[in-house]
Amino acid sequence: MCRFTLYLGPPVRLDSLLIEPSHSLILQSFRSAEREEPLNGDGFGVGWYAPDLAERPALFRSITPAWNNANLRSLAGVVASPCVMAHVRAASPGMPVSEANCHPFQRDGYLFMHNGHVGAFRSIRRHLLAGLSEEAFHVVQGSTDSEHAFAVFMDELLAADGEEPHALAACLNRAVWRVLSLVREHGGDRPSYLNLAVTDGDRAAACRFTSDATRAPESLYLIERELYRPVAKDFPGRRLAERSTTFVVASERLTDDAAWRAVEPNHMLSISREGASSLFAMRPDGLVAA
Repeated sequence: MCRFTLYLGPPVRLDSLLIEPSHSLILQSFRSAEREEPLNGDGFGVGWYAPDLAERPALFRSITPAWNNANLRSLAGVVASPCVMAHVRAASPGMPVSEANCHPFQRDGYLFMHNGHVGAFRSIRRHLLAGLSEEAFHVVQGSTDSEHAFAVFMDELLAADGEEPHALAACLNRAVWRVLSLVREHGGDRPSYLNLAVTDGDRAAACRFTSDATRAPESLYLIERELYRPVAKDFPGRRLAERSTTFVVASERLTDDAAWRAVEPNHMLSISREGASSLFAMRPDGLVAA
């Protein structure tokens, strides 16, 4: 299982998320606190938005461990963004370690990442691909179950009503149940672990989910406040200038701040730059406000 971090709010330097916190994502790449195996050294990726420069997000991925990548540390100190996704990978058994398989995955203006695995993926892969639209089919560039789940999400998004409330969260929920239907039909109903996150730079959705009735899903936390504390430490004057809420969603708490709260199992978060977070129970027939 992997570890990830999603940020949405006023622009922050990447190192405020990836390096400086006491339990940063870099630290989690070799000392994860909430996994039996603490190493997540099968590559990493960072995606970020620069809305004044381009509509599509930038992406930096590597198969080297995040803890000793000098380019990542150099980049993180000079790049700031209002929306960041970062991921450290522990590859599923049998999955190749390649740059194409490192998260986050990008298509047009969207970024996507996953912590967990799709049950019986090899048994359902051909059926999953056969059910995709032509445009969604071309989302898949690598071999991971995660990127195939992204393709299903994009397929749902392409078919969705653009005015649907919480559209990213609704499409992500439909993608989860669509994948699980394939697992039931072709994969012997093997358990899936689907902590997923997606963003378009202004909105984001993330879920903590498993179909395993005997085990809790992987950990996931949210902190929501006026200004993320590691940034406030460096830029105290920004509290007056930037009142928009900041959101950080992470596999493990990045700091010892008491404001972190665990996302309930089999629930979906929906967040946007303009509003507060919303929490929904995930159901096959749609999201239910929690």
